[in-house]
Amino acid sequence: MTKIIGIAQLVDNELEGRTNTYSFRKNPSQVTTQGIWFDLALSPGNPVPKYWFGTPLAATAINQSGDGGLYHGASVFPGKKYLRKTTVTVNNVVTALPMNLTLCDYIMYYPLIDEGTTDEQFMTNTTTLPRYTDGKGVQVMAILVAAGLGGQSFFINYTNSEGVAGRISQTVLENTATSLGVVKTSALNANANTCLFIPLQSGDSGVRSIESVTMLGPDVGLFSLVLVKPLANTQIVGIDAPVEKDYLLESGILPEIFPDAFLNFLCIPRGALNGTGILIDMKVVWTT
Repeated sequence: MTKIIGIAQLVDNELEGRTNTYSFRKNPSQVTTQGIWFDLALSPGNPVPKYWFGTPLAATAINQSGDGGLYHGASVFPGKKYLRKTTVTVNNVVTALPMNLTLCDYIMYYPLIDEGTTDEQFMTNTTTLPRYTDGKGVQVMAILVAAGLGGQSFFINYTNSEGVAGRISQTVLENTATSLGVVKTSALNANANTCLFIPLQSGDSGVRSIESVTMLGPDVGLFSLVLVKPLANTQIVGIDAPVEKDYLLESGILPEIFPDAFLNFLCIPRGALNGTGILIDMKVVWTT
Protein backbone atom coordinates (compact mmCIF):
# COMPACT_ATOMS: atom_id res chain seq x y z
CA MET A 1 0.00 0.00 0.00
CA THR A 2 1.08 3.56 -0.72
CA LYS A 3 0.11 6.69 1.18
CA ILE A 4 -1.70 9.34 -0.79
CA ILE A 5 -0.20 12.81 -0.14
CA GLY A 6 -3.03 13.82 2.18
CA ILE A 7 -6.75 13.97 2.83
CA ALA A 8 -6.98 17.44 1.26
CA GLN A 9 -5.48 16.14 -1.98
CA LEU A 10 -7.86 13.18 -1.95
CA VAL A 11 -10.89 15.43 -1.49
CA ASP A 12 -9.70 17.85 -4.18
CA ASN A 13 -9.24 15.05 -6.71
CA GLU A 14 -12.68 13.64 -5.97
CA LEU A 15 -14.34 17.08 -6.19
CA GLU A 16 -12.57 17.73 -9.49
CA GLY A 17 -13.95 14.49 -10.94
CA ARG A 18 -10.86 12.29 -10.85
CA THR A 19 -12.79 9.32 -9.50
CA ASN A 20 -14.93 6.51 -10.84
CA THR A 21 -16.82 3.46 -9.59
CA TYR A 22 -16.84 0.15 -11.45
CA SER A 23 -19.27 -2.71 -10.84
CA PHE A 24 -18.72 -6.45 -11.27
CA ARG A 25 -20.55 -9.73 -10.73
CA LYS A 26 -18.91 -13.11 -10.22
CA ASN A 27 -20.99 -16.31 -10.36
CA PRO A 28 -18.87 -19.24 -9.17
CA SER A 29 -19.91 -22.63 -10.57
CA GLN A 30 -17.31 -24.58 -8.59
CA VAL A 31 -18.31 -26.62 -5.54
CA THR A 32 -15.71 -25.26 -3.14
CA THR A 33 -14.63 -26.63 0.25
CA GLN A 34 -14.74 -24.97 3.65
CA GLY A 35 -11.45 -23.40 4.69
CA ILE A 36 -9.74 -23.67 1.30
CA TRP A 37 -8.88 -20.49 -0.59
CA PHE A 38 -10.41 -20.07 -4.05
CA ASP A 39 -9.38 -17.83 -6.96
CA LEU A 40 -12.40 -15.89 -8.23
CA ALA A 41 -10.46 -15.14 -11.43
CA LEU A 42 -11.62 -18.59 -12.61
CA SER A 43 -15.31 -17.90 -11.93
CA PRO A 44 -17.86 -17.09 -14.63
CA GLY A 45 -19.38 -13.63 -14.72
CA ASN A 46 -18.06 -10.13 -15.29
CA PRO A 47 -15.14 -10.07 -15.82
CA VAL A 48 -14.83 -13.31 -17.80
CA PRO A 49 -12.71 -16.13 -16.32
CA LYS A 50 -8.93 -16.34 -16.62
CA TYR A 51 -7.84 -20.00 -16.55
CA TRP A 52 -4.03 -19.71 -16.17
CA PHE A 53 -3.26 -21.84 -19.23
CA GLY A 54 -0.39 -21.20 -21.65
CA THR A 55 3.01 -22.52 -22.63
CA PRO A 56 3.97 -25.00 -19.90
CA LEU A 57 6.51 -23.68 -17.36
CA ALA A 58 7.06 -20.39 -19.24
CA ALA A 59 6.79 -17.09 -17.35
CA THR A 60 3.78 -15.21 -18.74
CA ALA A 61 2.99 -11.58 -17.91
CA ILE A 62 -0.56 -10.64 -16.87
CA ASN A 63 -2.09 -7.26 -17.79
CA GLN A 64 -5.54 -5.69 -17.77
CA SER A 65 -5.24 -4.75 -21.45
CA GLY A 66 -4.62 -8.32 -22.60
CA ASP A 67 -6.11 -10.50 -19.88
CA GLY A 68 -8.99 -8.57 -18.36
CA GLY A 69 -9.65 -8.74 -14.63
CA LEU A 70 -11.58 -6.15 -12.64
CA TYR A 71 -11.56 -3.09 -14.88
CA HIS A 72 -10.20 0.01 -13.14
CA GLY A 73 -9.88 2.41 -16.07
CA ALA A 74 -7.06 3.50 -18.33
CA SER A 75 -3.60 4.61 -17.22
CA VAL A 76 -3.45 8.02 -15.56
CA PHE A 77 0.35 8.32 -15.84
CA PRO A 78 2.13 10.48 -14.73
CA GLY A 79 -0.58 10.61 -12.08
CA LYS A 80 -1.28 7.76 -9.67
CA LYS A 81 -4.43 5.73 -9.13
CA TYR A 82 -5.65 4.45 -5.76
CA LEU A 83 -8.35 2.13 -4.45
CA ARG A 84 -10.77 4.28 -2.43
CA LYS A 85 -13.59 1.89 -1.51
CA THR A 86 -14.99 -1.55 -2.14
CA THR A 87 -18.58 -2.65 -1.59
CA VAL A 88 -19.28 -6.39 -1.66
CA THR A 89 -22.49 -8.36 -1.22
CA VAL A 90 -24.24 -11.56 -2.33
CA ASN A 91 -27.71 -11.89 -3.81
CA ASN A 92 -28.94 -15.20 -2.40
CA VAL A 93 -28.73 -17.47 0.64
CA VAL A 94 -25.48 -19.43 0.63
CA THR A 95 -23.46 -21.63 2.96
CA ALA A 96 -20.18 -19.87 2.15
CA LEU A 97 -20.59 -16.92 4.52
CA PRO A 98 -19.05 -15.17 6.33
CA MET A 99 -16.19 -15.05 3.84
CA ASN A 100 -12.94 -13.07 3.74
CA LEU A 101 -11.63 -11.74 0.44
CA THR A 102 -8.20 -10.51 -0.63
CA LEU A 103 -7.76 -8.21 -3.63
CA CYS A 104 -4.53 -8.85 -5.55
CA ASP A 105 -2.65 -7.52 -8.53
CA TYR A 106 -1.92 -10.65 -10.58
CA ILE A 107 1.44 -9.96 -12.19
CA MET A 108 2.89 -13.08 -13.84
CA TYR A 109 2.27 -16.84 -13.94
CA TYR A 110 3.89 -20.15 -14.84
CA PRO A 111 1.34 -22.47 -16.49
CA LEU A 112 0.76 -26.19 -16.16
CA ILE A 113 3.18 -27.63 -13.63
CA ASP A 114 2.94 -31.43 -13.97
CA GLU A 115 2.11 -33.24 -10.72
CA GLY A 116 2.89 -36.61 -12.31
CA THR A 117 6.68 -36.36 -12.12
CA THR A 118 9.18 -36.02 -9.30
CA ASP A 119 11.84 -34.67 -11.69
CA GLU A 120 12.80 -31.03 -11.10
CA GLN A 121 10.74 -28.92 -13.51
CA PHE A 122 12.69 -25.88 -14.75
CA MET A 123 10.91 -22.65 -15.61
CA THR A 124 11.56 -20.48 -18.68
CA ASN A 125 12.11 -16.86 -17.62
CA THR A 126 12.33 -14.95 -20.88
CA THR A 127 9.52 -12.74 -19.53
CA THR A 128 10.05 -10.76 -16.33
CA LEU A 129 7.69 -9.02 -13.91
CA PRO A 130 5.82 -6.21 -15.72
CA ARG A 131 4.98 -4.50 -12.38
CA TYR A 132 6.66 -4.56 -8.97
CA THR A 133 9.81 -5.38 -10.90
CA ASP A 134 11.95 -5.54 -7.75
CA GLY A 135 9.71 -8.32 -6.41
CA LYS A 136 9.12 -6.63 -3.06
CA GLY A 137 5.97 -8.02 -1.49
CA VAL A 138 5.29 -10.32 -4.45
CA GLN A 139 3.89 -13.67 -3.32
CA VAL A 140 3.35 -17.04 -5.03
CA MET A 141 0.18 -19.12 -5.05
CA ALA A 142 -0.51 -22.52 -6.65
CA ILE A 143 -3.85 -22.66 -8.50
CA LEU A 144 -5.37 -26.01 -9.52
CA VAL A 145 -6.11 -26.09 -13.27
CA ALA A 146 -6.54 -29.88 -13.81
CA ALA A 147 -7.75 -32.02 -10.93
CA GLY A 148 -5.58 -34.63 -9.25
CA LEU A 149 -5.87 -36.65 -6.07
CA GLY A 150 -3.80 -34.27 -3.94
CA GLY A 151 -2.01 -35.06 -0.72
CA GLN A 152 1.49 -34.69 -2.20
CA SER A 153 4.17 -32.16 -1.25
CA PHE A 154 6.36 -29.83 -3.29
CA PHE A 155 8.73 -26.87 -3.01
CA ILE A 156 9.90 -24.11 -5.34
CA ASN A 157 13.34 -22.73 -6.17
CA TYR A 158 13.16 -18.97 -6.77
CA THR A 159 14.94 -15.62 -6.99
CA ASN A 160 14.02 -13.33 -4.11
CA SER A 161 13.34 -9.58 -4.09
CA GLU A 162 17.02 -8.88 -3.42
CA GLY A 163 17.96 -10.62 -6.67
CA VAL A 164 19.42 -13.69 -4.92
CA ALA A 165 18.78 -16.88 -6.90
CA GLY A 166 18.64 -20.42 -5.55
CA ARG A 167 16.32 -19.67 -2.66
CA ILE A 168 14.20 -22.64 -1.55
CA SER A 169 10.66 -22.28 -0.25
CA GLN A 170 9.27 -24.26 2.60
CA THR A 171 7.82 -27.61 1.56
CA VAL A 172 4.02 -27.38 1.25
CA LEU A 173 1.34 -30.06 1.31
CA GLU A 174 -1.36 -30.08 -1.36
CA ASN A 175 -4.97 -30.33 -0.28
CA THR A 176 -7.30 -32.91 -1.83
CA ALA A 177 -9.87 -30.44 -3.22
CA THR A 178 -10.71 -31.05 -6.88
CA SER A 179 -12.54 -27.85 -7.87
CA LEU A 180 -10.61 -25.93 -10.51
CA GLY A 181 -9.43 -22.62 -9.07
CA VAL A 182 -8.67 -23.74 -5.53
CA VAL A 183 -5.34 -22.75 -3.99
CA LYS A 184 -3.52 -26.09 -3.71
CA THR A 185 -1.51 -25.15 -0.63
CA SER A 186 -4.42 -23.98 1.53
CA ALA A 187 -6.34 -26.29 3.85
CA LEU A 188 -8.18 -26.25 7.16
CA ASN A 189 -6.58 -27.86 10.23
CA ALA A 190 -3.84 -29.60 8.24
CA ASN A 191 -0.63 -30.71 9.96
CA ALA A 192 1.73 -29.17 7.41
CA ASN A 193 2.70 -25.83 5.89
CA THR A 194 -0.72 -25.04 4.43
CA CYS A 195 -1.45 -21.46 3.55
CA LEU A 196 -2.66 -19.07 0.86
CA PHE A 197 0.82 -18.13 -0.34
CA ILE A 198 3.80 -20.49 -0.49
CA PRO A 199 6.04 -19.73 2.54
CA LEU A 200 9.42 -18.40 1.39
CA GLN A 201 12.87 -19.14 2.75
CA SER A 202 13.51 -17.47 6.09
CA GLY A 203 14.30 -13.76 5.71
CA ASP A 204 12.67 -13.36 2.27
CA SER A 205 9.66 -11.11 1.71
CA GLY A 206 9.15 -11.28 -2.05
CA VAL A 207 9.84 -13.08 -5.31
CA ARG A 208 11.16 -11.87 -8.67
CA SER A 209 10.98 -15.18 -10.54
CA ILE A 210 10.60 -18.92 -10.08
CA GLU A 211 13.46 -21.12 -11.26
CA SER A 212 12.01 -24.62 -10.72
CA VAL A 213 9.39 -26.75 -8.98
CA THR A 214 9.99 -30.17 -7.44
CA MET A 215 7.20 -32.58 -6.51
CA LEU A 216 8.14 -34.94 -3.68
CA GLY A 217 5.57 -37.54 -4.71
CA PRO A 218 3.75 -38.23 -8.00
CA ASP A 219 0.10 -37.45 -8.60
CA VAL A 220 -2.14 -36.69 -11.55
CA GLY A 221 -3.28 -33.18 -12.33
CA LEU A 222 -1.79 -29.79 -13.10
CA PHE A 223 -1.42 -26.48 -11.30
CA SER A 224 -0.14 -23.05 -12.28
CA LEU A 225 2.01 -20.81 -10.11
CA VAL A 226 0.74 -17.22 -10.04
CA LEU A 227 2.79 -14.28 -8.71
CA VAL A 228 0.60 -11.67 -7.04
CA LYS A 229 0.86 -8.50 -5.00
CA PRO A 230 -1.80 -8.46 -2.24
CA LEU A 231 -3.46 -5.02 -2.13
CA ALA A 232 -6.47 -5.03 0.20
CA ASN A 233 -8.73 -7.16 2.37
CA THR A 234 -12.49 -7.12 2.91
CA GLN A 235 -15.27 -9.59 3.71
CA ILE A 236 -18.87 -10.61 3.11
CA VAL A 237 -20.75 -11.10 6.37
CA GLY A 238 -24.27 -12.03 5.26
CA ILE A 239 -26.96 -11.49 2.68
CA ASP A 240 -28.77 -8.81 4.69
CA ALA A 241 -26.44 -5.91 3.88
CA PRO A 242 -23.43 -5.05 1.70
CA VAL A 243 -20.02 -4.60 3.28
CA GLU A 244 -18.45 -1.25 2.38
CA LYS A 245 -14.81 -0.64 3.22
CA ASP A 246 -13.30 2.83 2.99
CA TYR A 247 -9.56 2.22 2.88
CA LEU A 248 -8.68 5.78 3.89
CA LEU A 249 -10.96 5.91 6.93
CA GLU A 250 -10.46 2.31 8.06
CA SER A 251 -6.83 1.68 7.12
CA GLY A 252 -5.35 5.17 6.90
CA ILE A 253 -3.69 4.32 3.60
CA LEU A 254 -4.88 3.71 0.06
CA PRO A 255 -3.68 0.77 -2.05
CA GLU A 256 -2.05 2.04 -5.24
CA ILE A 257 -3.27 0.48 -8.50
CA PHE A 258 -0.48 0.33 -11.06
CA PRO A 259 -1.15 1.07 -14.77
CA ASP A 260 -2.53 -1.97 -16.63
CA ALA A 261 -2.80 -4.02 -13.42
CA PHE A 262 -4.87 -7.21 -13.54
CA LEU A 263 -7.04 -7.14 -10.41
CA ASN A 264 -9.14 -9.93 -8.94
CA PHE A 265 -10.18 -11.40 -5.61
CA LEU A 266 -9.23 -14.51 -3.68
CA CYS A 267 -11.77 -15.77 -1.15
CA ILE A 268 -11.97 -18.36 1.63
CA PRO A 269 -15.56 -19.68 1.84
CA ARG A 270 -17.11 -21.56 4.74
CA GLY A 271 -18.86 -23.88 2.28
CA ALA A 272 -19.76 -24.34 -1.37
CA LEU A 273 -19.67 -21.22 -3.54
CA ASN A 274 -21.56 -22.62 -6.53
CA GLY A 275 -24.71 -20.66 -7.26
CA THR A 276 -23.48 -17.63 -5.34
CA GLY A 277 -23.79 -14.26 -7.03
CA ILE A 278 -21.03 -12.00 -5.68
CA LEU A 279 -21.60 -8.32 -6.42
CA ILE A 280 -18.62 -5.96 -6.23
CA ASP A 281 -18.37 -2.17 -6.54
CA MET A 282 -14.87 -0.70 -6.65
CA LYS A 283 -14.25 3.04 -6.36
CA VAL A 284 -10.93 4.47 -7.53
CA VAL A 285 -9.47 7.97 -7.33
CA TRP A 286 -6.46 9.34 -9.15
CA THR A 287 -4.07 12.25 -9.05
CA THR A 288 -2.68 14.31 -11.90
